[in-house]
Amino acid sequence: MNESTRRRFLTGLGLTAGAPLALPGFSQAAAYRALLGVNPEVAGRAPSPFGPQTEHVVIVAFAGGVRKKEVLEAADNAPNLNAIGRSGVIAPRVACQNLGHYGAALSIFTGHHEAMGIRDNERGLNPTLFELLRKDMSLGPADIWLSTSSGAQGRLFAHSDHPEYGADFAANVLDGDGLFNVEFKRLLESFGKPKVDSDQERAVLRELGDAMRPVEGGTSLDPDQLRGISNFVLDQLTGNTARITGPGSGDAKAIRVGANILKNFRPRLLGITLQNHDAAHGSFNGYVEIIRRNDEEIGKLWEMVQQDDALRDKTALLVLPEFGRDKDLNERNGLDHGDQSKELHEVFLIAKGPDMPTGRVISESISTIDVAPTVYQLLSGQRPPRTEGRVLRSLLR
Repeated sequence: MNESTRRRFLTGLGLTAGAPLALPGFSQAAAYRALLGVNPEVAGRAPSPFGPQTEHVVIVAFAGGVRKKEVLEAADNAPNLNAIGRSGVIAPRVACQNLGHYGAALSIFTGHHEAMGIRDNERGLNPTLFELLRKDMSLGPADIWLSTSSGAQGRLFAHSDHPEYGADFAANVLDGDGLFNVEFKRLLESFGKPKVDSDQERAVLRELGDAMRPVEGGTSLDPDQLRGISNFVLDQLTGNTARITGPGSGDAKAIRVGANILKNFRPRLLGITLQNHDAAHGSFNGYVEIIRRNDEEIGKLWEMVQQDDALRDKTALLVLPEFGRDKDLNERNGLDHGDQSKELHEVFLIAKGPDMPTGRVISESISTIDVAPTVYQLLSGQRPPRTEGRVLRSLLR
């Protein structure tokens, strides 16, 4: 991209030096909120009172319906997850109830058995873990994030309709395309995607950060916040998220966007919700390929954590499905979910973190709704005020 084309590109985005951020189709305020959240305030990062180690938690809802048979009992399908579990914690007896994807996945983040079905498109009434932590720990909007491939329903996970919580304490949410929405892709096609071939080119692109200004009436960003936004936009522009295609691409993008969020913002909590495993209805082999692809992406995310001095030894990872799948194949050589079998109602949890034991297999039966209260305890040091689930003491040292 030459200087003239770059100038046209940045002008088209409203990102020329000294100009406010304005993504296509958004006002300055809307663009800012899309990146930073509905409440663009800056709050201090409270230390974890639980201990000096865990400062960041990543929860991956390995959703869309995944049996442990294709993960724990077929290690070649998920070598990274099994390696993480062997060096951390594996819980092979995790009970789940709701068989609708939306309610079952939401249950992981509320600590309640949610009754919503696959076609429900309303927010839950129980506050999510995102809201509980933001309100109770006075966390800022850049501290809590959600990356999702679950479409409109996945975005509803960001906050509930509970009158004491809600949008003011929501997670920042990006779908699997990240910044690469339809309007942004159109501009990239028109002007050409920027490349980083030299320090000079990188310096030009980093002007993106200098162009950002807080919304009218908003609170000024501190340098770390501004640097995080700048680096995130740069990674999305120059990375390869937009080029991910094929089966499971939505999940792969959501994980890749989540890794960028983790690297640039260092959030206290990052949720990643996946959905593409539901391809199992029509193809068992396609479902297994998506498991393998997601395992590869989660492995890359975890490797990035290990290579980052600010995240290594301070980050916990928890991965679990919302429910399993039927015991037997259907007539399409796929797997549905509805036979009430053990394969459907019992899934797994893989976890690793600085305040968790190493090489432990939890033999007791636990529940998907135990994840939210356990993470709340891990980050706040307190029992969550509003959950049905229990804190998993066996998951914590």
